[in-house]
Amino acid sequence: MTYNWDWAILVREPFLGWLIAGTGLTLAIAGLGWAIALTVGVIVGIGRTVANRPIRAASAIYVQVFRNIPLLVQMFLWYFVLPELLPTAWGHWLKRDLPAPEFWTAVVALGLFTAARIAEQVRSGIRTVPQGQTQAALASGLRATQTLRLVVLPQCFRIILPPLTSELLTTIKNSSLALTIGVLELTAQSRQIESNTFHGFEAFTAATAIYLAIATLVRLAMRRFEAGRSMPQAKQAPPMALREA
Repeated sequence: MTYNWDWAILVREPFLGWLIAGTGLTLAIAGLGWAIALTVGVIVGIGRTVANRPIRAASAIYVQVFRNIPLLVQMFLWYFVLPELLPTAWGHWLKRDLPAPEFWTAVVALGLFTAARIAEQVRSGIRTVPQGQTQAALASGLRATQTLRLVVLPQCFRIILPPLTSELLTTIKNSSLALTIGVLELTAQSRQIESNTFHGFEAFTAATAIYLAIATLVRLAMRRFEAGRSMPQAKQAPPMALREA
């Protein structure tokens, strides 16, 4: 049986509108989720390095729980289980009164899951900053919070920019799991086009091209952002023979 290719369906209504709407939701989920992930991840990452043992332990527990439970399971827990565990009025608000509950559930689940991964990157970045710089800042009269904000974190972010870029791209890809709780993002819209037209190849090829375009634009933008903010490389000393000459 020969497959009946029809690429023109991708520019017909309502299918073109579905792809555009799905792309918008994908970007919204990824963008809002990334904002939550970066905020929570920085706080938890700092908590992993402080001297206060309870804070350090709580931060470690957060990382272990959210990083080791699959994102799909977390979305199900947030959407189907959490409202049943809350008081009746709160659960009713989450399931029915909150506008687009499935959308916000996906944003929160994606953000908190990604935050655990960012926290480990922040922790590693902080520990990479030479201890002597922290001691020098404290000796010059800066308080611990000022040292962290003005000396340690700026260098930490310059160090971890490349892995943060990869994490942002992963966040965009992970947003496709929102379809499992009813969000009509890009992948879900492609499946809807397939169900209505039986042209799955065209629909998923379009989704693939859109994901690739988004990833390429993000990578180019982050590369330009990184260009002027990478850590300067130490100059290597000339060989002994040249110095003696």
